[in-house]
Amino acid sequence: MTISHNLGFPRIGERRELKKATEAYWKGDLDYAGLEATGAELRRANWDKQKKAGIDLIPSNDFSFYDQVLGLSCLLGNVPERFGWPSHYDGQNMNIDVAFDMARGTDGAIACEMTKWFDTNYHYLVPEFTTQTTFTLAGSKIFDEFREAKEQGIITKPVMVGPATYLSLGKITDGSDMDKFALADALIPVYVEIAEKLAAEGAQWLQLDEPIFSLDLDNAQRTVIRKAYSALAQVKGIKILVANYFGELRDNLELFTSLPVAGLHIDAVRGVKEAETVATRLDDQKWLSVGIVDGRNVWKTDLTRALTTLETVTGEIGTGRLMVGPSCSLLHSPVALRSETRLDEQLMNWLAFAEEKLDEIVFLAHAVDGKVDKAMQQANQAAMEDRAHSTLIHDEAVKKRAAAVTEADYDRPAKYPERAKQQRAKLKLPAFPTTTIGSFPQTQDVRKARAAHKKGSMSDADYDAFIEKQIDDAVAMQEDMGFDMLVHGEFERNDMVEYFGEQLSGYAFTKLGWVQSYGSRYVKPPIIFGDVSRPSPMTVKWSKYAQSKTEKPMKGMLTGPVTMVQWAFVRDDQPRSETVKQVALAIQDEVLDLEAAGLAAIQIDEAAFREGLPLRRNDWKAYLDWATQSFRLTASKVKNDTQVHTHMCYSEFNDIIEAIAAMDADCISIETSRSQMELLDAFVQFDYPNEIGPGVYDIHSPRVPAKQEMIDLLKKATEVLPPERIWVNPDCGLKTRGWAEVEPALRHMVDAARELRAAKAV
Repeated sequence: MTISHNLGFPRIGERRELKKATEAYWKGDLDYAGLEATGAELRRANWDKQKKAGIDLIPSNDFSFYDQVLGLSCLLGNVPERFGWPSHYDGQNMNIDVAFDMARGTDGAIACEMTKWFDTNYHYLVPEFTTQTTFTLAGSKIFDEFREAKEQGIITKPVMVGPATYLSLGKITDGSDMDKFALADALIPVYVEIAEKLAAEGAQWLQLDEPIFSLDLDNAQRTVIRKAYSALAQVKGIKILVANYFGELRDNLELFTSLPVAGLHIDAVRGVKEAETVATRLDDQKWLSVGIVDGRNVWKTDLTRALTTLETVTGEIGTGRLMVGPSCSLLHSPVALRSETRLDEQLMNWLAFAEEKLDEIVFLAHAVDGKVDKAMQQANQAAMEDRAHSTLIHDEAVKKRAAAVTEADYDRPAKYPERAKQQRAKLKLPAFPTTTIGSFPQTQDVRKARAAHKKGSMSDADYDAFIEKQIDDAVAMQEDMGFDMLVHGEFERNDMVEYFGEQLSGYAFTKLGWVQSYGSRYVKPPIIFGDVSRPSPMTVKWSKYAQSKTEKPMKGMLTGPVTMVQWAFVRDDQPRSETVKQVALAIQDEVLDLEAAGLAAIQIDEAAFREGLPLRRNDWKAYLDWATQSFRLTASKVKNDTQVHTHMCYSEFNDIIEAIAAMDADCISIETSRSQMELLDAFVQFDYPNEIGPGVYDIHSPRVPAKQEMIDLLKKATEVLPPERIWVNPDCGLKTRGWAEVEPALRHMVDAARELRAAKAV
């Protein structure tokens, strides 16, 4: 019989119960027992949903209060020394507070670095390695949760990030030249111990996620893979399932299929062409899990097409060793469609969230065995046909405009050196000019007012007056602090993508379509279902108002086209590059309106620029060409003396620095504080020609950095960058922080800039 299984389920709760409990715990409004009770209830409900849907093999340990990689670091006892574990915590037992301190930092310890999970908008906490790193089984979470499910009558399949991926994701933090893969000899025995303990608990399968099989592997990684799975193959009483996802196997296919494990999982959405080839390489005992339901997008699976793929696989291995599942964990999908009462009825019929994807998985597993739900298949095919021919999707005017773009449309009138002269003459900024990335704290009052206005219980006039007051206060605060380039604070905006998408054609928004970005930060990605255009101005009103309140330059704040698409659930019926071009033209219209309204600087954020980079290096050039062009298209029509900024979050720049330069922004601001300016190494080998704002204030931690700390970071920056091209700014927007942290941190930042400015003048 074919087995239906799942790789992971959203842990946040349909109504963000995890976020509410976690933040209440951080504030001291909920005790540890209350937090654990919320986690237990979410796990129970998730297991129950999957059981009722008919999933045969349900995952456990896919739950986390923050991040699964961070959780693994804690399980392995890999806690950086600065956090004082175990002496500062509850004896020798791993405590959730250890993880929270690593994620958020403490008064005496900077938080661990955070970066993107492969090419998703999910973030993980980077494991830290030093010459003193050791591994030991330091926690019991994976066993506790297996027992919880067992008491619920479910024998789950525990899930962990695999050893090769864990080592690949980590970084050396002590400045040594050690080979992090040499740590495999210490790490692998702990994995073996975990597998043995799970077998003793009664677990039948252990899923080890190794998405690095979708990357270009080097010899060190290949050696770790062989060594790890040779050792794990010796564990008795439990079957190992190695899961690859997010891409094709390509040159890693032979290594992957030769692993001495009981089962292998492939991503048959992104790697559908490889499914039959993988099946032909398996020995007669090995199970193949085919991830045929897209775990990263919201469109219904074409069940007839998926069934054809599965039948091709079963032609090679039969049905007795076949598993059917999602391409990856459903962590990246919203929980359920049932509460989406505001979506267009036709669009709703094209969608499937996590719970609906479970039904698709079960349908396909049963259909392979000859038990076809004809009614479900017919309804599915009708939805496929309806979507393909719907008038909701196609706008000929948008298509013609995009098709008419020429090479000349990507270039500004003058090169950067000439633009810089004109901008300096116009802006008259001092050395080390200060600014922020855009947003200020979204207080409870701000969120309440926005919600009330959206519901209709606050009039347009009252809401406008409220926003005007927020902007007035923000402008006055920035002028009092001494900022050189101001922002209006974005108090009217719910999210940097949602706010714009709500005003663009071709976008739709859910009511409860939340997915986790990191920790308690959740986003509601829009759904791009059709051709995109901008019916009317989106930001001009409040940016123009803010500029009227100050003589200093005010930045207009926009989200760039790659990020607008990357952080959305994107239509899959045309190339992504075409959708991005449509969005770029819509943003271009807004840029020109902001310039006409008197804004001397416009920031077009491309936080997701590197995130969209393909996982394989051979695929990079095509992506970087169209991604770079799309950014240039947004700003190509502005005057030379209008300063164009961009911002990028948590990105390694070394390998794409030439593409970053090719974007031709007048100034780029980047996250650098958590890495202690290490990200600036990219600018050592490459002479970046334009201006840079290396972040000196980690906004993802509640701690307030001292002035001297920021001065030290800026001095590091001046060792790499020309001082006359350095801006001073936080790492990212300040929306998620509170004013009690933000005000002193920003004052310290401005004072740090003044001190360096004074030293430069001497």
